[in-house]
Amino acid sequence: MTTRQIHSSNTVPADRPGIEPPAPPAAPAKAGPDRKRWSARSRREFLVFLAMALPNLVLIGTFTYWPLINNIYYSTLDWTLGSASATVVGLQNYVTFFTGEDASKVLGTTAIFTLVTVGGSMVLGLLVALALNSKVRGTTFARSAVFAPYVLSGVGVGLVWLFIFDPGYGVLAWVLRGLGQESPQWINDPQLSLVMVIIVYVWKNLGYCAVVYLAGLQSLPRDVMEAAALDGANSARRFFNISLPLLSPTTFFLLITTMLSSLQAFDLIRIMTPLGNGTSTLIYEAYLQAFGAYNRAGYSAAISVILFAILLIITVLQLRFVERKVHYS
Repeated sequence: MTTRQIHSSNTVPADRPGIEPPAPPAAPAKAGPDRKRWSARSRREFLVFLAMALPNLVLIGTFTYWPLINNIYYSTLDWTLGSASATVVGLQNYVTFFTGEDASKVLGTTAIFTLVTVGGSMVLGLLVALALNSKVRGTTFARSAVFAPYVLSGVGVGLVWLFIFDPGYGVLAWVLRGLGQESPQWINDPQLSLVMVIIVYVWKNLGYCAVVYLAGLQSLPRDVMEAAALDGANSARRFFNISLPLLSPTTFFLLITTMLSSLQAFDLIRIMTPLGNGTSTLIYEAYLQAFGAYNRAGYSAAISVILFAILLIITVLQLRFVERKVHYS
């Protein structure tokens, strides 16, 4: 018998009636999930983690989240600070704030103060960082001098600058009188008071932005900058087309931290304008309502909750939309 005949005799035609082709082999059954019990080492590592993390979690819950929950509850009360009784009013404190005359003024002052201080600190900080990034003599001392105001006490900084801006006996008034000019009423004029506080706040936080930007500039890849220089790109073009995009993670970090810090600025405003004359931001208005002449603790708590909601919304929006523009590679 030939090879062709053997092959043909062993082959079953698919169209022959009454004969079915062999079934394909069945797929192996999937093994069930392997549930591994914790080993002694895993349990020991988990206990070490609890020993390290639990004290911090307890402290955060006790001094951060529990006061926050209590403050939300206090915002629903009509409560005078120091009184033994309070009346539940629900959302009335919030309605009073948003329908009152001071809401637009306080929110507007907060927006102006935050935008100008954040923008001024970041722009000037970047310019200072570019100057400090050059290799010249004395840059170490200059970096320390620029960063020093950031670590100083806000109370001390406010007192020193208050002596400078005082229209009666301040240093600036003395200089202007020597030039035959009258000193502006920095303290008494609401608009100038806000300008005064913004100048001092930008000066104090300028070093922080400069140091962070300086660290970002020193971490830029030198080969990319050298390649751009060999291609004929001048310094301005290298900065805007290469350095600035590569600094986007640093810019994003500073945008979040400086904005949160500006929205919570208190010490300089309290020292330089005790009555909040034109400088009543949300956090300072909450202080004045609770500890000023009003003693409205429930109303102050409602303003604090509004500030917390604004901080939360701004942070979420920045993480959701602004981070898309960040160049991490």
